[in-house]
Amino acid sequence: MEAAKARALIKTGLLFLVLAFGIPEIAARVAMLGASPQLLFYAGLYCILFACLWSAAFIRQPLLRWGWAAILALAALVVASFQTATGDAMSYDAFITMIHSVGFAGNATAQYGEAIAWAAASSLLLFVAVGLKPGPQLRAPGPVIALAPFAGLAMLSGLLFIRGGEGGRGLPDAWVGSSYAALYAVETASRPSLSRQPVRLTPRRPAGQGDVVLIVDESIAGRYLDINDAAGVRSGLASPPPGVAVSNFGIAASITNCSYGSNLTLRHGGTREAYQRVNAVMPSIFDYAQHAGFETVYIDAQRTGGDYQNGMDDAERRKIDHFIQFDDTPVMDRDMAAADALIARLNDKRRDFIMINKMGAHFPVADKYPRNAQIYRPALPRDESMAVTETRLPKNLYNSAESWRLYRNAYRNTVAWTVGGFFDRLFASAQLDGTLIVYTSDHGQNLHERGDHGITTHCSSSPASEEGAVPLVVIDGSRDWAAAAKRNFDASSHYRIFPTLLNAMGYDPKSVRQLYGDALDSSRPDPVTFNARFNARLGRKPQWVEVRRASLPRPPVGDYRIGKAERALDGSTTNMAGKDLPTDRSR
Repeated sequence: MEAAKARALIKTGLLFLVLAFGIPEIAARVAMLGASPQLLFYAGLYCILFACLWSAAFIRQPLLRWGWAAILALAALVVASFQTATGDAMSYDAFITMIHSVGFAGNATAQYGEAIAWAAASSLLLFVAVGLKPGPQLRAPGPVIALAPFAGLAMLSGLLFIRGGEGGRGLPDAWVGSSYAALYAVETASRPSLSRQPVRLTPRRPAGQGDVVLIVDESIAGRYLDINDAAGVRSGLASPPPGVAVSNFGIAASITNCSYGSNLTLRHGGTREAYQRVNAVMPSIFDYAQHAGFETVYIDAQRTGGDYQNGMDDAERRKIDHFIQFDDTPVMDRDMAAADALIARLNDKRRDFIMINKMGAHFPVADKYPRNAQIYRPALPRDESMAVTETRLPKNLYNSAESWRLYRNAYRNTVAWTVGGFFDRLFASAQLDGTLIVYTSDHGQNLHERGDHGITTHCSSSPASEEGAVPLVVIDGSRDWAAAAKRNFDASSHYRIFPTLLNAMGYDPKSVRQLYGDALDSSRPDPVTFNARFNARLGRKPQWVEVRRASLPRPPVGDYRIGKAERALDGSTTNMAGKDLPTDRSR
């Protein structure tokens, strides 16, 4: 009897210890509610959920008890990792985004290792607390104990459904994550299967036009390039070679502040009013390109082994004639290899539509550039591993001004290498006559210049405007975009790229506008907003965040020092590495 009571006390104590990890979120929820009836409701709900958690720990059947232990611990790990990294509550939208981004879990671990380790410690305690044998002498009504966890899950899932996925802040992470997973499973199972429509527009231009290219960079903050701020790093775009017309549209708004939604929508043309429907049923950009007589090329500098990302599937893949990845190329050289692959296609005398997903400044940033390309110092310490996507930074981020200064300098070095080096290489060798190139990034970055809380740079539930502030440039060898760029400087968005590409492929601009809205040369105003709730579900509406230059922090010039050798490197056209042959997984 005494041993059984001791085990019961140990299990209960461990559960209380686990819940203590959530005190910051509890305090934030209490402060938000204040002395109100809602506070009493929250307190009652929390107690009920704790009782359900306690019941799961005292289920007599070992398989059922350990099953709950695994589910609850995994759910708690997901929620706690996000909340510790971002300093904000995890929303249902953020949960879905994490599910879609699971392919980059290794990168997230490298960037946010300390936050994930802290969350893992509490999740391991929870796993042990629930799974340990409760002892044969502690008796309670078996059916009640066994059914209580199911009741708790159903109750919270129902409440979150009614509230559109909102309201989980300050509740036990294990139940919040489990309820999000349950809602997502039900949504997925009940969602009707939608067939993608064929191309119904007819291109009108003659067959002699040049290539059309969309370059989607990764995590490039619009104001950190020299074309958009005097304190920005060299982009290779500010002083192009003779005969190359670069039209800078300034700082633009992305689709959303996370890679998945932006890339998916850039490929399928979703509009502000109907992005979910358009992305689900309308043709992809590769469909339109093939229909217009272009060979289609997809160059992916991020994934390997034929893996898809950002919502691509087998049906979309079948519309891509040449699927190129860089399996054996070191990560820091993949954008240079992508530039080589692009140059080869631009110089092949064929009509190609080419889309590139660059490596850019995808986190972690400490090793995305060679050691001899370190212009800005001091920067984050480097790891010697060439497999940068698997690196573990010897010093991870802490929420301090000094650590963010080191991070920003590493970020600058990465951007100078992957953006400046990329365009240096492209302009040196590519034949651009008749070619249209649109360059942007999937989202911006919050580099914590304001000293704000958290260690995340994007994908926040409550993002700062800089998370959606991206560069937007048009390079055209046959048409002058200067007037459109001047008219729409700092006043455009990703939503105008898809119509621009279709117009360049020869589709009727009026018909394109009816389906997808205005192109980049339109004189009509753009809202210049990004969607902070891209996965708006359960009756929730998108949350639009405005991007204006005045609201964006400037890159702090006090972050770094540059010596004479680094100044020479920064101002030169560097002979970049990365000549490995790509893997062309053509049909």
